[in-house]
Amino acid sequence: MTRAAHQASPSRAALRRALCLLLVAATAKLALLLLRMSDGAAAGLLTPWAPAVLLYQELWAVLAVLVVDRGLLALGVLLGRPVWADRFGWTLYAAAAAYVALNVPIARQFSTPLTYAFLEAAGGALSDSITAYATTGNLLALLGLLLLAALAPRWITGRLPGRPGLLALAAVLVLGPIGAGRSDTLGLHRGALVTLARTSWARWAPLRGPAATPATAATEALLPEGEALDLSHLAGAARGYNVVWVILESTGARHLRSFGAALDATPRLTALAARGLLFERMYTSYPESIKSLLPLLCGEYPAPHTSARAYAAGGSPCTPLAGQLGAAGYRTGLFHSGRFVYLGMAEMVEGRGFEVLADAAVIGGPHAASFGTDDRSTVGKVLEFVDAGPAERPFFALYMPIAGHHPYRTPGPGRRPFAATTEAEHHRNDLHVGDAALGELIDGITARGLMDRTLWLIMGDHGEAFHEHPGNFAHSLFVYEENVHIPVVVVVPGALQQQLRAPQVGGTIDLGPTLLELLGLPVVAGPGRSLLAGEPGVARFFTDHSSLLLGLRQDRWKCIVEPEAGRVRLFDLEADPGEQVDVAAREPERASRCRLHLEAWAAHQSF
Repeated sequence: MTRAAHQASPSRAALRRALCLLLVAATAKLALLLLRMSDGAAAGLLTPWAPAVLLYQELWAVLAVLVVDRGLLALGVLLGRPVWADRFGWTLYAAAAAYVALNVPIARQFSTPLTYAFLEAAGGALSDSITAYATTGNLLALLGLLLLAALAPRWITGRLPGRPGLLALAAVLVLGPIGAGRSDTLGLHRGALVTLARTSWARWAPLRGPAATPATAATEALLPEGEALDLSHLAGAARGYNVVWVILESTGARHLRSFGAALDATPRLTALAARGLLFERMYTSYPESIKSLLPLLCGEYPAPHTSARAYAAGGSPCTPLAGQLGAAGYRTGLFHSGRFVYLGMAEMVEGRGFEVLADAAVIGGPHAASFGTDDRSTVGKVLEFVDAGPAERPFFALYMPIAGHHPYRTPGPGRRPFAATTEAEHHRNDLHVGDAALGELIDGITARGLMDRTLWLIMGDHGEAFHEHPGNFAHSLFVYEENVHIPVVVVVPGALQQQLRAPQVGGTIDLGPTLLELLGLPVVAGPGRSLLAGEPGVARFFTDHSSLLLGLRQDRWKCIVEPEAGRVRLFDLEADPGEQVDVAAREPERASRCRLHLEAWAAHQSF
């Protein structure tokens, strides 16, 4: 094509590619809807709003690509390189269409296209989890859309749609955002390109920096409410004791017999908890392993739209718990069956006062998967650490197994006694294998004559969902109870003769102060509080893996705020533990107060 021809047709060439991309994007949303219907997970989408809701972000993306394409074509003509500009336009179209197609199987499973946080997480450590979704239906959808993208330019010319078509597109742009606020889309309204752009901007916005906003009146508006058990008599009960802190992977409270599970997947933990203190209403601050460590290691909340790497030692306020214990004479070590290279974990744990840091790369072991090594090998490393120090010096060992992590095929041998026909059953078997490794650690401490002088703190890092709510699978996408309600068991030999259950609400931000008070050590002032005080509390949590969701538990009430949709949901967990009935309309004052509180809290956490 001559330069004159290109000067005459850059608009048509760009429009042609934009219309092709729109066809691919619309077909992708139709394929996603059909796949979700086949999964029985399309609730909230079968409404009159659905066409506009599903397409408006796709149309925004197409218009943005059109503007960029036209600009590049005009630049190419100006520079005398129209052919190169045209080729680049087709490359841009191909990349955009392929990305849209790739996100159909992703959104089918996770109710959102790839966000920046997901892209950051999808490294080699998760290769086993990623390949688990290479199913026939997903592959056919992906290949079909790629074929459509290749054939669309043969059918579509660069002509504007007629007036009815333009009016329909305008209606989509106007009605789509309105419908998104009135429909429970579960995140499926999000367009792949728009979602990537928005979440990347949220992470890297040049104007975002450390928050200077003080806690506002809204953050102080929640008055004490709910039950609490006075445990102040336990302060100092573990003075001079060793500490074994176990953070179970992907283990929600509902998965353990001690917290109401029908089947006992963790008999060794159940036996240990028989003389333990059980905190029944505890919550993770963030339903993902790495950023959820910040409250535990540092006593600080993570912030929305930040990576774990942002919290490297010296990068944010932190009084490390391990450092405080080291100053009190403890030997300190952290032992992880996974890999520190995953999602910035190395930056999260280094410089936190641990004398020993060991992950799968250091531990080795005869069994391995992409995510790490078998937990029995890690237990062996913990016991080596116990043996290495002088007997007169107490130790603090933080043990982080990986049994329970998707794809629920934890490496290593071990009895798997439960049926394995569903993912939930595979997960239960994983917990059983991990519990056997925990049993070896308990036996090892007992054999060394240390059991009577060792405090145990055993908890889940977050929950694990199996479609209890539509689109809710694994752990990081939502803040329902199955995502954020965690077990916490504290065993202080000699302090309790039988199991004791504490009803106070708390979060992981409170565990460091609680541990220090049990050990009779000074508690540094911070956002967390000791759970021994016997005062009602609140738990705050959030996720930003899909859209930003903020959550709060106080007494019997649980609220979830969706800032993007301008929606707040309120649940009465005593009457509705499954979070199926939104009572915000019946309790407008409480719902509004919760929303103001959480939005102010989230703004205060910005980093």
